[in-house]
Amino acid sequence: MPHHTHDHTDDPPEPGRVHEAVDSDIDARDDWARRRRKGIPTDKQLLVVACMDERIPVEEALGLELGDAQVFRNAGGKVTDDVIRSAALTTQFFETTEIIVVNHTDCGMMSASDEAVVEGLEAAAGGDLDDVDLDPALPELDVGEATLADWVRMTDDIDEACRVQIELLRDHPLIPDEVTVSGYVYEVESGHLRRPGERVADQVNERV
Repeated sequence: MPHHTHDHTDDPPEPGRVHEAVDSDIDARDDWARRRRKGIPTDKQLLVVACMDERIPVEEALGLELGDAQVFRNAGGKVTDDVIRSAALTTQFFETTEIIVVNHTDCGMMSASDEAVVEGLEAAAGGDLDDVDLDPALPELDVGEATLADWVRMTDDIDEACRVQIELLRDHPLIPDEVTVSGYVYEVESGHLRRPGERVADQVNERV
């Protein structure tokens, strides 16, 4: 008579197993819905500052899932006053310990001269921008002695721009020194990230 090994897969669950699983799911959903109120940081304690360009799959490029990071996107992925505001809050109060900047090739911030951009904005405003509120919620704020071109911040070299954004974050007094800041350039032509200044295409197409 052959020896029969009992298959436990059809055995009823041990007492308490079902309600424990349901309670765990309820608790997890409560944590998700109220994570800010409970002081729960992002899953990777990460803030990403990236360009708003629609070709940049930020989460895919960095291997992120929903809940892993806070993502701040603006024109050019520039460290503006509002980026500093958000970075200061998340590092000081939401336990964020890492910031990554993502810039990219063929950026729209490289597509026109400063003069053309200023002329276009002035035309949209119907003339001088002195009376235009840059921040409608705080109309008393302005750019001071800076020009409109300084405020827009067009880019000549995306690799150098990325390096500058990294340093602006690393050096800012409102962001703790222990926060790790890194930056990458996303190549729209290859679909991959690279470190600023490391153009593999240049290296493989030049004689050593």
